[in-house]
Amino acid sequence: MDGLIVAFRGSHHTQYETQMIIQAKGVDSKDKAAKLVGHKVKWSSPAGKDINGEIKSAHGNKGAMRVIFEKGMPGQALSTAVKIE
Repeated sequence: MDGLIVAFRGSHHTQYETQMIIQAKGVDSKDKAAKLVGHKVKWSSPAGKDINGEIKSAHGNKGAMRVIFEKGMPGQALSTAVKIE
């Protein structure tokens, strides 16, 4: 399954570099997003390196999900594709 990185998780004062909000294709409700909790996520950088993460929870009511990656994500990761396994 493919997904898209939408944003860093954060607020007006704080930004979490290891946590991203993703939107998966075909997932449009909180219930569908909750079924994907625990799945692994992989992002491939333009240099060919992979950064792995895990879906931890649903985010909002429209199917977005919160993913915690193993290390900080670069800003270039925004609006790029991820693989959900």
